[in-house]
Amino acid sequence: MAAIVGKIWQGYQIVFDDWTDPRTKSWPLLARPYQGLIILGLYLMLILKWGPKWMKDRPPFNIDKLLIVYNAIQVLFCLYLFLKSISPWTRYKWICEPVDRNNSEEAVHIARLCYYYYLLKLIDLMDTVFFVLRKKFNQVSFLHVYHHTGMVMITWGNATYLPGGHGTLVGVINLFVHIVMYSYYLLTVAVPSVKKSIWLKKHITQLQILQFFWCVVHMGTIVFVPDCAYPRWVAAVFLPQNLFMLLLFIDFYIKTYIKKKPVSNKEPELNQFGNGLQKNYGKQNCNSKKSNSNKEHDS
Repeated sequence: MAAIVGKIWQGYQIVFDDWTDPRTKSWPLLARPYQGLIILGLYLMLILKWGPKWMKDRPPFNIDKLLIVYNAIQVLFCLYLFLKSISPWTRYKWICEPVDRNNSEEAVHIARLCYYYYLLKLIDLMDTVFFVLRKKFNQVSFLHVYHHTGMVMITWGNATYLPGGHGTLVGVINLFVHIVMYSYYLLTVAVPSVKKSIWLKKHITQLQILQFFWCVVHMGTIVFVPDCAYPRWVAAVFLPQNLFMLLLFIDFYIKTYIKKKPVSNKEPELNQFGNGLQKNYGKQNCNSKKSNSNKEHDS
């Protein structure tokens, strides 16, 4: 038994010490997997069990002012990281850019940006908490929870093992998309009439489709380069999720803006954190009140 425990501990040290990037492994919430798992465990329990139970006999909270502040902070954080990320990428190769593991100022700067991006994904978990506080349990769909949980895990792995290189361009594009999205969410709360703009909803969905298409192409290119300086196995992690999201968004776009079935008098709303994917892939809680068909639109 002691030998088995010793082997497990040895394997743990190899995976979470020897293989990690020496520059980032001492940073808070990195390298030690139990920290992130505890956060995700508490998140899942809060949104799936504790939160709905606590809100069951309570009216929905009016947190419009809080959402305005939250969305504004998201826009500022995403804009800051996006602007800081542009300069290094002007000197990067578009295909198979290796991870610079030196301790130069620029290499450490890029590693730090990857770390900040991971922390931003932790903040994104508040999206779901706000759903629960507003008793919009129908929006806590499998797709929504899967996406937020998966992004935390992927960005943790990126900041822990590969803080830089080919894959980071995906984060730069995602930051730009989130600037647009959270700006829209901010406007829908501050100026409710913005929700009626079909033009904005349609083009935000198009932006999402372009984002996932580019992610598929960008990560897919390393599969076909035999001497790629960036680990090719990373594509096996990124491609399935991005293909899944791309197909769902294309399906939603076709049904909503091309076929336009006259089922409802209203266009689906891109309300706070939502889009039309929710209708087909989310499971509505029978205790929630009927509201505008807010759909999941996170990325």
